[in-house]
Amino acid sequence: MWAALQDVTLIVLMVAAGVSLLLALYSEYFGGDNTSHGGDESEGEVSWIEGVAILCAVVVVVLVTATNDWQKERQFRGLQDKIESDHRMSVVREGEIVEVLVGDIVVGDICLVKYGDLLPADGVIIQSNDLKVDESSLTGEPDHVKKGELLDPMLLSGTHVMEGSGKMVVTAVGVNSQAGIIFTLLGATEGDATAIPPPPPTEFATQTANPNVDRNGRPTPTGHGHHGADNLNKSNPSHVAFRGEDVEMGRLTATGDHIENHQHGNLARENGAGGDDNELSPDTDEAADLDAGAKPKKRKKKKYSVLQAKLTRLASLIGQLGTVVATLTVIILIIKFSVQTFYFDKEPWDTGRHLHQFVRFVIIGVTVLVVAVPEGLPLAVTISLAYSVKKMMRDNNLVRHLDACETMGNATAICSDKTGTLTTNRMTVVQCYLGGRFTQREAELPRLNDLHHRVGHRLVHSVAINSSYTSRITVPAKSSELPQQLGNKTECALLGFVRHLGVNYEDIREKWPQESLLKVYTFNSVRKSMSTIIKDLEPSRPGITVFTKGASEMVLKKCTFILDKNGEPQPFTQSHQEALVREVIEPMASDGLRTIGLAYKTYLNP
Repeated sequence: MWAALQDVTLIVLMVAAGVSLLLALYSEYFGGDNTSHGGDESEGEVSWIEGVAILCAVVVVVLVTATNDWQKERQFRGLQDKIESDHRMSVVREGEIVEVLVGDIVVGDICLVKYGDLLPADGVIIQSNDLKVDESSLTGEPDHVKKGELLDPMLLSGTHVMEGSGKMVVTAVGVNSQAGIIFTLLGATEGDATAIPPPPPTEFATQTANPNVDRNGRPTPTGHGHHGADNLNKSNPSHVAFRGEDVEMGRLTATGDHIENHQHGNLARENGAGGDDNELSPDTDEAADLDAGAKPKKRKKKKYSVLQAKLTRLASLIGQLGTVVATLTVIILIIKFSVQTFYFDKEPWDTGRHLHQFVRFVIIGVTVLVVAVPEGLPLAVTISLAYSVKKMMRDNNLVRHLDACETMGNATAICSDKTGTLTTNRMTVVQCYLGGRFTQREAELPRLNDLHHRVGHRLVHSVAINSSYTSRITVPAKSSELPQQLGNKTECALLGFVRHLGVNYEDIREKWPQESLLKVYTFNSVRKSMSTIIKDLEPSRPGITVFTKGASEMVLKKCTFILDKNGEPQPFTQSHQEALVREVIEPMASDGLRTIGLAYKTYLNP
C-alpha cells in the first residue's frame, strides 16, 4: 500500500485535496459571508465535499492498486512454491519409502538414487546396481565413474547419476557437502562474502556418526535424524538448494548466512508482473537481516518486455503532452479569473474565497493530467498477461515470466519438448500381444484369469522385479483422481498393467527385495534394455532366472522361443520375428505407441 502511494499524481491530488479541505473549513468558520462577495450561499456549505471526494478517490485507487499487487505477489509466490516442491527425492525413513524435498534431506537419511538423479548431498553407497556417475561438475573429467560398495563408494553432491541405481547413506548436507564447500569458496573468492571454513574433522565425524546430533553438537529433540530437518535448515539458512536439472550456482551474502540463487530455479518477478525485479526466494525476509557492516545491494534496473516498453514509451509521451495541456489550463483559468475579478470587477483580495478558487483551478489541472495520462495502458497488458498465466496454470502449463506470453504470440514455429508439455507425463498400456493374441483396444485388455498360469506368472514377476524399485503407483486421495505415477513413466505403465491384471506388485517386491537380486543391468542407450537376475523363481526348480525388457526390436533379436496361449514355448524363427514386427510392432508404432518387449531365460541347477 505504501508503494502505491509513491505515485506523483496521487501525491499532487492528496496535497490539492488537503489544501481545498483546509480552505473550505477556513472559509466556513473564518471567511465570513460568501454572498457579500458574489458567492453562492450553498457553495460554502458543501465546499468541503470536493476535498473529501478527492481523498476518497485516492483511497480507492490505492486500495485497488495494493490489492492487485498483493494478488500478483501471492500468485508468484505460489508458482515459486510449486517449482520448489517439484524437486524431491526418494528417502527411506522408518522403513517406508517417502518423497521429500531435497532441502529436507539430513545426515543419516538413506536415499534411493537412480539414473538421471542430481545428488543433493554427499553419501556412502550401501547398495548399488551397475552405478555410474558423472563427476565432471567437480573434477572436469567427462568419463563416467563406476561406483560400488567396495569400489569408490563415495557419492558427492552436485554430480549426476548416468547409469544404474542404488542406495546411499547421507553423510553431509548444505555447506558441509562438497558442492556447499565449493560455493562457499567461490563466494569468498569473489569478495562478496566472508569465507565459511569447512567444519573440523571432529565435528564432521560427529555429524556422520550420529545423525541425532545437530550441527552444534546438541542432541535433536526428536531423537531421530530426519525429524530435525526444519531445525537444521533454520539454524543455518545457508544450506545449498538443488533444484531443476542442474545445480543452482549460489553466491553467499556478506554474512555468509544466505545464498542468493542466480539460475533458472528461482522465479524472478518481472516489472510487468507488478513489482520490483528482485528475485523471489524463501529467504527474502531473512536476507533483510544483514549485519551492519554489509554493503547494501544495488537496486536492479527494471526490465520491460517489448510490448510493455512500447506502451510505456507511448504513455510517457501522452503524459508529457497532458502535463503541458494541464499547465496551460491552470494558467489560462487563473489569468481569466484574475482579470475578471480584480481588473473588471475591482474586487478586493479575499484570502478564503480567492485562494480556494485558485486551488480549484489546480485541481482541474490535475484532473486533466490524470485523465490524459494512460497509466492503465501498461497495466492492462500486465493484468491480461497475469490472467492468461492463471488460465494456463489450470491446464498444467507453468509460465514463469509474464512476457513469455507476448514472446510466444510472435512465434511462427515452436520446438517443444513432448513429455510433460504436449503430453501429461503419464503412460498406460493400451495394446498388448500375449499368448499369440493381439489386443488393440484398452477396454479389452486381458485379466489374469484370461492368461495361462505360466504366461501370467512370468509376466507379473518380470514387470515387478525387472524395474526400478523407486518406480511405483500410489493410490489417489480421491476416487475421482487418477493414481499417481512416481518414477519412470514407462515402468509405471507396466506396473499399472500388472494392477489391471489383479496382482499387487508390492507383494512380489517384498518377496524379492533389492538386496536379494543377484545382478541388475540397468537401461542405457547402448543396449537399450534392462535385465535383472534372481535366484530360485520357482522353489521346485532351483536355478537362476534372467528377466529382460527393452526396445521390442532389440529383445526379439535375442529370443529363440515364444510362449503360446497354453504357456508352452514355441520356436521363434527369423520369419516369425519378421511377421511379428510387421503385424504387431509396426501397427503399434504407427499409432504413436512406445513398444516394449519382455523376455526371460531360466538356468536350472545341474
